[in-house]
Amino acid sequence: MVIGYTTGVYDLFHIGHLNLLKNAKGLCDKLIVGVTVDELVAYKGKHAMIPFEDRIEIVRACKYVDAAVPQYDMDKLKACKRLGASILFVGDDWYGTDKWKKYEEDFEREGIKIVYFPYTKGISSTRITNALKQVRGWTSEASEAAAKAHLIAEENSNNG
Repeated sequence: MVIGYTTGVYDLFHIGHLNLLKNAKGLCDKLIVGVTVDELVAYKGKHAMIPFEDRIEIVRACKYVDAAVPQYDMDKLKACKRLGASILFVGDDWYGTDKWKKYEEDFEREGIKIVYFPYTKGISSTRITNALKQVRGWTSEASEAAAKAHLIAEENSNNG
């Protein structure tokens, strides 16, 4: 059985995410997806619009995904070894970089192949987030405040 692994934040799930998962599943028998936990997203200097618990459930619900697991650190080699993956799927924006040339050597020593997929042109979570911020004035803080207000309103309607 060929086990494949890929990781991502999967914030504001879009067609690019779906394309990656669909293409990856086509090259393995079992696809395991690491979903980046909120703390690691923050460590990378970003903030997910969608909470981790929701993001991992969205990924789990995708028919191409056999299992979704939390990604607590950036060590993809350790994750592949732990999960028994023989293929790592990543976006081609990393291809040819010094960092990934080194990764390729490390992965090859462990018998794990890296497959690069082209990014879906014209789409990214960052672009969607920026568009929402401009059009709707959204910020992470605003979305959290709106969610809290919704919960309070829901509680009040249930108590009243």
